[in-house]
Amino acid sequence: MRLQRWVCLRKLAAGSLSAPSSWRLVAFTSQKQHVRRFSQTVANMAEEAKKLAAFAAVDNHVQNNQVIGVGSGSTIVYAVDRLAERVRQEKLNIVCVPTSFQARQLILQHGLTLSDLDRHPELDVAIDGADEVDSELTLIKGGGGCLTQEKIVAGCAKHFVVIADFRKDSKALGQQWKKGVPIEVIPMAYVPVSRMIARRFGGEAILRMAVSKAGPVVTDNSNFILDWKFEHAQNWKEVNTAIKMIPGVVETGLFVSMAERAYFGMEDGSVTIRSAPVN
Repeated sequence: MRLQRWVCLRKLAAGSLSAPSSWRLVAFTSQKQHVRRFSQTVANMAEEAKKLAAFAAVDNHVQNNQVIGVGSGSTIVYAVDRLAERVRQEKLNIVCVPTSFQARQLILQHGLTLSDLDRHPELDVAIDGADEVDSELTLIKGGGGCLTQEKIVAGCAKHFVVIADFRKDSKALGQQWKKGVPIEVIPMAYVPVSRMIARRFGGEAILRMAVSKAGPVVTDNSNFILDWKFEHAQNWKEVNTAIKMIPGVVETGLFVSMAERAYFGMEDGSVTIRSAPVN
């Protein structure tokens, strides 16, 4: 019976047989299982790629007696793992400044020295992830909602390094990341800001809604986030400046001319390093 069903499924795939509904269900179920296994494989590769990129960045940029800016997101977890490992093994004297509540908790959980910009306003290096990185190292950040503090910390660092997996690498913004540019706004201003952005730059700026609670996402700064789904490539430097000048806008998730190097973990287990263009 099993052999007969297999033969019929092969004929069905070739289009030479009209299958009964029970066999179509078997074929559909098999296809769903294949897609699920493939998606899981890609996810596993991406996690390993994040780890490779994070370890490479920490090994290449962290030295003794440094103040380190610690970013947010899933990739930064591996960077903090490696940082803590090196501190233990090499007895490094490292101070960490977080970009979010999540980063703060990671630092404390790993027994690293926690500080802030009041005590350490100048950082040696900041390491953070990104939602998308283009060919000139312009970034979209803020998928996790921490864009303002991430940009402040990155701006205080002598060197800003990005870590990501292969899915975040693009020639132009918008090729891989389809959720738009995050924009943090004062709550009372989200409607006029969203209307003005759409009118001036096209596309649509949508209020980000929470998943596990009713209502909008609220940032660590008690603000809202708009996700601007733009329609075409822009002069990102000019757009970033123009949006920031709109009353009610706190910060954008466009990081222009800030990152000096990006580490991408690849599918084959290698790490690709890209430096910012020299102007």
